[in-house]
Amino acid sequence: MYDNLELWWVTGAQLLYGGDAVVQVDAHSKEMVAGLNQSGNIPVKVVYKGTANSDKEVAALMKAANNEDKCVGVITWMHTFSPAKMWIHGLQALQKPLLHFHTQYNKEIPWDTMNMDFMNLNQSAHGDREFGHITARMRKPRKVVCGYWQDPEVQEHIAVWARVAAAVADARDCLILRFGDQMNNVAVTDGDKVAAEQVLGYHVDYCPVSNLMEYYKKVQDEDVKALVAEYKRLYTLVPCEAGEEIGEEKIWNSAKAELAIRAILKDTGAKGFTTNFDDLGGADVNDPNFLGFDQIPGLASQRLMAEGYGFGAEGDWKSAALYRTVWFMTQGLTTGCSFLEDYTLNFDGKRSAILQSHMLEICPLIAAEGEPIRLEVHHLGIGIRKSQTARLVFNSKTGSGVTATIVDMGNRFRLIVSDVECIKPKPLPKLPVANALWIPQPDFQTGAAAWIMAGGTHHSIMSYDITPEYWDDYAEMLGIEYLHIDAQTTLEGFKKELRMNEVYYLLNKALM
Repeated sequence: MYDNLELWWVTGAQLLYGGDAVVQVDAHSKEMVAGLNQSGNIPVKVVYKGTANSDKEVAALMKAANNEDKCVGVITWMHTFSPAKMWIHGLQALQKPLLHFHTQYNKEIPWDTMNMDFMNLNQSAHGDREFGHITARMRKPRKVVCGYWQDPEVQEHIAVWARVAAAVADARDCLILRFGDQMNNVAVTDGDKVAAEQVLGYHVDYCPVSNLMEYYKKVQDEDVKALVAEYKRLYTLVPCEAGEEIGEEKIWNSAKAELAIRAILKDTGAKGFTTNFDDLGGADVNDPNFLGFDQIPGLASQRLMAEGYGFGAEGDWKSAALYRTVWFMTQGLTTGCSFLEDYTLNFDGKRSAILQSHMLEICPLIAAEGEPIRLEVHHLGIGIRKSQTARLVFNSKTGSGVTATIVDMGNRFRLIVSDVECIKPKPLPKLPVANALWIPQPDFQTGAAAWIMAGGTHHSIMSYDITPEYWDDYAEMLGIEYLHIDAQTTLEGFKKELRMNEVYYLLNKALM
């Protein structure tokens, strides 16, 4: 997934100490970059772009980074003292994410042999502070990673930033198709699509369901048959409560819907989509010429999410885009992510929890290991058509996760992140949907109240692999508001944070 992406490493120095010193700086830098790549801990290839010794060299490198699509971010390291005024024009030009790496070639001070020449050449402790000052003065968004370059824990911080930078680049080439509109009168799934493209990167287009139906009617029976066979191989089929004939028909229809949606996504280059149960194509299912979905294409949405397509229910394009970003960030990681919705509450003292589910559309990447994923057909009594339809049914994994949402506050986008603990639910024999049961941190009362105070959505994107560090980096790169609800959150402190943020953004807008 990241094979064609690069991180550019630029080393800061100057010619004060002569050309021989720069040759040594280059040698150290090349060894360090090779070490990072060989470590296997950085998912994106690091490319050494040389030592920048002047204003013109810095500016040229930063402009080149902007113009290279493969470059998703720039890592800077000041091997020695690099006067920061020469970085101003380059930093002004740079439009890619920036990581300032405060490290040093040698791990320990060579106490017995260190002389003034060594001191002058190995001045990261000096040079990185000079560079840090100018980035702070310029209010340049960046991540600062401090530590020895061979330390796996230090490399992991770079890896997190690399994944986020790759996902931000992906979002800037991301089309989300809305099949139909948002669900009527719902506030939180709406928002400013122009502002979203300016700030978050992705482009959102309306796609009439009639366009999708053109693909639907072209689906070949042999392709549907092959996909149904794949379903039977991958999942445990549960007999349909309405009879075998209806069950087979609904699974067939679901496979045909999946093929149609996948085809239009590929043809348009879209990386995500939304659906709406009030807009399924056609008018009357009893019309002999009817062309439309007989119910919301839930099974298709589940399986396409597992392939990396963003999805949002009821026209929720922000969730569709955020799912794509989370999926992209976590490539190569193993625990999974999904679109989820706050469904209903279970009050049980300190174990009070929220059941996460949806009508149908939960990604099987989060399914509990060792338990079968069931393919079931049941009646769905919501939307423009109430009928039997297929879906994958499973419980989620247990363990720690992080869920996130982005909301449009009118004058800014707000990223809300909550730590959650997924626990094992009791059986739900009358609710045949995939689900997750989680306790918001630090507890239900605090976590749920903070989420509501912040204006959090009923839809969110949860991952077992992502840590809050990912979201901190993401918000920094995009310049959006970031709120994190964790084990240390108190409602008193959270209210103060909301008030302080409001003042900050109002003043920031007034000063612009």
